[in-house]
This record gives sequence, C-alpha cells and structure tokens, in this order.
Amino acid sequence: MFTSLSPDLAAVALSVQLASLSTVLLLLLGTPIAWWLARGRSPLKTVVGAVVTLPLVLPPAVLGFYLLVLLGPQGPVGRLTQALGLGLLPFTFAGLVVASVLYSMPFVVQPLQQAFHALGERPLDVAATLRASPWDAFFSVALPLARPGFITAGVLGFAHTVGEFGVVLMIGGNIPGKTQVLSMAIYNHVEALEYSNAHWLAGGMLGFSFLVLLLLYSRGWNRQP
Repeated sequence: MFTSLSPDLAAVALSVQLASLSTVLLLLLGTPIAWWLARGRSPLKTVVGAVVTLPLVLPPAVLGFYLLVLLGPQGPVGRLTQALGLGLLPFTFAGLVVASVLYSMPFVVQPLQQAFHALGERPLDVAATLRASPWDAFFSVALPLARPGFITAGVLGFAHTVGEFGVVLMIGGNIPGKTQVLSMAIYNHVEALEYSNAHWLAGGMLGFSFLVLLLLYSRGWNRQP
C-alpha cells in the first residue's frame, strides 16, 4: 500500500489512513447506538452499554485474540467472508479497520451519548409542536445541538486509533507498508535498539496527543451542551 515510502513514513501514512477511515465509520455506527443508549427505554440498554464499553477495561490482546478467532478461517465471520469471496481479514488493512472500529467504539459512543442525554426533552418537544417528524427533529435539532459531542468523539476516536498497539498487532501483524502502523514502527526501533528513531516517532505521538487534549480543553469541546 505504501511500499514506495520509507518504513517510518509508510507507518505514519498507514496510521493516518487507518485512523481517518475508522473515525468516519465510528461516527456513522456510533451515532445511532449513542442515540439509542441516551434516549431509548429498552431494558437491554445496560447490556448493550456494557458491551460497547468493554474495550475500555478489556486487555487489547484479549480482544485481538478473539477477533482473530472470529475472523480466522475456522471462525464464523471468516467463513462468511470466504464464502462471499472476500478472503480472510486478518493480516490485511481491512482487518485493521474492523479491529480499530471495535476497539475505539467507546471513545466515540460515550461522548455522543452524553451529548444526546444533555439535550433534555425540551428541544425535541418544541420541534414536535412545530410538526417536525422524529427524523426531522433528529437531523435539524439534535445533531446541531450535539455538535461539541461530535467534535470530541471524532477527535478522540482518531487519536485513540493512531495510538493502538495490542489489537493491531494481533489482527494485522507487522507487515511493512501494509499493516505496520506507527506504534509497531516504534516497537521495531526499540527492539533493534534504535532509540534515536524511536524518539522521533514517540515524540511525535506524544506531541500529537498533547495537542489533541489541549485543543479539546481550550475550546471547551469536552464540555457538554
């Protein structure tokens, strides 16, 4: 994919591509989940909320292992992808995307859930009195008011995906230019005692993470509406 670049630049480019695609998918998938968790009345909310939050407390290697089993040749998902002619997802970029979306899901769902919960009932009730349909009220009222939550969710989802290690190691391996992301490149340099190169990459990630948090706090996007 990025085989023409140097190993470090390829790892940076792959990490950015992975984080960008994963963040888009996380927002698309996480928005309806967060809305249901914040506004729904189903008794299953507790179970679903726990499942979504599980990656926060589950060791990445454990999640990666079970994903490897599910996506492997003998797993149900692996058999399905093979039957559909898609091949196997482990040790591919597509597999990295699947793992990243699942692992970073709580970092997107939780800010959105809090933003939707903070809206209260009044804005939607007012929209209903103006004969707005539920869909119209959601897109015209709820989404604009929850904008800070979307910004926080997008930034955190992107930043968390860039810093992944355990899950991507289990699912993607360490294939230069194909599945070797930034965290894996740092690991390779440390293992080879190339501390100077490791410092450059690790320092860049440290600076990036600090700027992300500084931006969130300085603009107040971490606060709910």
